[in-house]
Amino acid sequence: MVPHKKVRILIVDDELSIRESLRGWLKRGGYQVETAAGGPEALAKNAENRFDIIFVDVKMPEIDGLTLLKKLKETDADAIIVMMTAHGDIRDAVEAMKLGAYDYLLKPFDLEELNLTIEKLVRMQALTMENLILRERVATFTRFENLVSQAPAMVQLFETIVDVAQTDATVLITGETGTGKELVARAIHAQSPRCYAPFIAINCGAFTEQLLESELFGHEKGAFTDAKNTKKGRLEMVNAGTLFLDEVGDISMKMQIDLLRVLETREFSRVGGTATLRSDFRVIAATNQDLQEAIHKKTFRADLYYRLNVVHLQVPPLRERPEDIPLLAQHFLRCYATETNKKIDSIQPEAMEALRRYPWPGNVRELENAIERAVVVGKNRQIQLNDLPFVIPLGGAAEMEKLSLDEMERQHIARVLAIEAGNLSTTARILRINRSTLYAKVKKYGLAP
Repeated sequence: MVPHKKVRILIVDDELSIRESLRGWLKRGGYQVETAAGGPEALAKNAENRFDIIFVDVKMPEIDGLTLLKKLKETDADAIIVMMTAHGDIRDAVEAMKLGAYDYLLKPFDLEELNLTIEKLVRMQALTMENLILRERVATFTRFENLVSQAPAMVQLFETIVDVAQTDATVLITGETGTGKELVARAIHAQSPRCYAPFIAINCGAFTEQLLESELFGHEKGAFTDAKNTKKGRLEMVNAGTLFLDEVGDISMKMQIDLLRVLETREFSRVGGTATLRSDFRVIAATNQDLQEAIHKKTFRADLYYRLNVVHLQVPPLRERPEDIPLLAQHFLRCYATETNKKIDSIQPEAMEALRRYPWPGNVRELENAIERAVVVGKNRQIQLNDLPFVIPLGGAAEMEKLSLDEMERQHIARVLAIEAGNLSTTARILRINRSTLYAKVKKYGLAP
């Protein structure tokens, strides 16, 4: 159960005697209690610092209880609101339940019933949070299994992960696309003291500047054209947990300034808002770019780089750890054979040799895609050479080794684009990169979709 001292309650009633009697009773129970004499005061207080439970009187001047309920729900759809009503106002209380109120209490109050209601709400909040965190931890451990390696460089990386996880230091993970940077970030979180709080990832390259600002900081209703309701940002939701900033090198210079300020103070405001919000979180960032080169080109701030680069972890590309290819291939085979309920338990020697000789410009993610496809199309107990994607020919592997990484990536993207008839969305999904990243690569390599 959430400790009482952390449960914040707001009592909204125009009658001073009711506000004061309820506040006195609840404070003796160990709760943090504030009061409001009407709707405007309640909205202002809740906007400044959200309450866990809000008690609202149905009949009030200026803004009645039902209208206040609607406004509170517009601000925070998850707000827990209990209506307070006299016997003659039961219909209004029932209407409030339809509008999203959790419960209602009849005046004069039965204090034992009030206590039971609050205890029930506190348990519900605690169980909801535990359920969210449990789901996140299950997902984390499932995905952590994909960090399979016997290469010395990766074994050393695993040891560093264990050491870094016990601290709260900011971590910068670098490596090519598909090497598993997010898996490393999740592994750090899963083994850290913050593992029971949320791990929230945001792909900085997947949003425009305005949308990224809204995703990170949240926004108030009416802050911009599409802001129909108030929305919490990732910074608010990640409190006590870990924030993973993927593709951090794609952030605009303006957003870099805003992000730097948050990292220094852990304080921020929603877009269109004035209230200062605070959040306690650890930061892990990742990029496939050379940020020092970006600093030289004046596209990335040096002060932000040094703020992020407290601990630097480099994830090596798959071509530099060829001993992991059979290990990973067998691992993905077991995963996808189980998932598809197919009796495929091994890889034909010729097919394994093709996998070994291919340089994997898309790294582990590309290998996983290749094995998934082979399992889906496979008709035998073994993965055959012709089950592999056509971009992994046995005879062509030696020739591909002579190509630069950029050229291999260009050819790979061009082939998938051709198969998908130039459809960027399906191509991005197959390559497991976001659409904006694919668009940037298409532009870089001069590939007209």
